[in-house]
Amino acid sequence: MKKHYNIIIAGAGGIAEAAGLILMEWSEVAPALFIGNRTLAKAQKVAKWIEDGTTKPCTVKSFHLPENGITEEMKKIFKQCDLLLDCLPGSQAPKMAQFAKDFQMHYANLTEYVEETNEIMALAKDAKTGFVLQSGLAPGYIDLLANKLFQQFCKDFEVDKVDKLEFKVGALTNHAVAPHYYGFTWSPVGVATEYIKDAVALRDFNKTNLSALSERATIIIDGIAYEEDLTSGGAADLPDALAGKVRSLDYKTLRHPGHYAWVQEQLAQLGNNTNIIKNLQQKMEAIIPHIEDDQIVLYAAVEGKDAQGILRRREISKRIHPQKAGKYQLRAIQTTTAAPLVQAAQLMLENSLGGVILQSQIDPVKFLNGKYIVPVYGNV
Repeated sequence: MKKHYNIIIAGAGGIAEAAGLILMEWSEVAPALFIGNRTLAKAQKVAKWIEDGTTKPCTVKSFHLPENGITEEMKKIFKQCDLLLDCLPGSQAPKMAQFAKDFQMHYANLTEYVEETNEIMALAKDAKTGFVLQSGLAPGYIDLLANKLFQQFCKDFEVDKVDKLEFKVGALTNHAVAPHYYGFTWSPVGVATEYIKDAVALRDFNKTNLSALSERATIIIDGIAYEEDLTSGGAADLPDALAGKVRSLDYKTLRHPGHYAWVQEQLAQLGNNTNIIKNLQQKMEAIIPHIEDDQIVLYAAVEGKDAQGILRRREISKRIHPQKAGKYQLRAIQTTTAAPLVQAAQLMLENSLGGVILQSQIDPVKFLNGKYIVPVYGNV
């Protein structure tokens, strides 16, 4: 960012930390940051963590962001801020978006939650400020990468339709042990939710809902075998944007072999109940550890016939490891999620955008080569 801005980060987890540190370290002009959380002590801890971790002069303040209502302190901060980065659980997204609209701030979030995204689209459609939704890793970066592959394929091979567009991401540990073959590198409730809620996809060119974990398959990426399966939220708005243009489109989550079979066993034991997401989360947290040393594996491919009728396929894969920002080593899930969020902030602040901006509406070439993206993902 080339000018000074006042930016709110809602939340005090690992992504909030990373977003704050990246903003400080990689911006041409460091913003003033306001870290808000329902537990003030956590917000204070993150503010100090950023101050201690940056190599640049900085202004970082913390404030109490209660689950309900609005305080005088919040009003004072909201009135002086340009943008709100929402790093809270997806259930809180509509409330944060409403604050952004009421106080004329730009807004970006990360959530893969579909219902909350639709709610924000309705409230922000006539907003004077910009609302970039689902702007993390998946949904987010992976959707822009897939859309870029699709657009380039159509241009190069002089077609306007393709057979397949598939994109996949795994937030994985370097090692995996029985029986679960997994380690938590991000939100357990997020994992449980994407395993339960329906996935939106294209089948025979038409948008459709498919049950999560209903199309398990094996894929080999860079010589390593993974399992892939449908999960909710990762496709963002591409099924809407590319309906009629892609015969089969879907987002799948990558896991080490054996994990999905274990999850299906847990779900079979739980049966049908109203608290299935919470109960699955509890079952997973009872046995699956949280792991610091992580990796992100991502893959996207487009397949179809060229103008001469020859079947073509293009693929891209990336493997991203933990890396340093400022004085800290950040986990791969932190940098890969926070960098697109911060890039979305720059997009709005420097282009004065208004209303809802969905993933398919962002220029993928410019965004994927943005100053906050390239240090993490490299060029495409």
